Amino acid sequence: MDFEITPEKVKALLDEQAPFTLLDVREPWEFELSQIANSKLISMGDIPTCAHQELDPDEHIIVVCHHGVRSMSVTNWLRQQGFDKAQSLRGGIDAWSKHIDSKLPTY
Repeated sequence: MDFEITPEKVKALLDEQAPFTLLDVREPWEFELSQIANSKLISMGDIPTCAHQELDPDEHIIVVCHHGVRSMSVTNWLRQQGFDKAQSLRGGIDAWSKHIDSKLPTY
């Protein structure tokens, strides 16, 4: 499984109602400004203490941040912890807003 997934592929998974967790690793203030529906917020700094309690290592996890840098770091960490189906949303929520949902505020 690739480390990154495009916004278009995530949209297709949502449309298919495929089972996966959309994990937003931004800060709460960022999440309040703009978020993808049904995403789960665990800030990047909380991932090491929360991941094993709140995430299923067997589930497909798509990690989201602002531009894709934090989500790639978290994806790498999750993969090292045995979350083999973790992927980073390429371009983050910024790309999601530009390519999928233009009503979603950018910042």
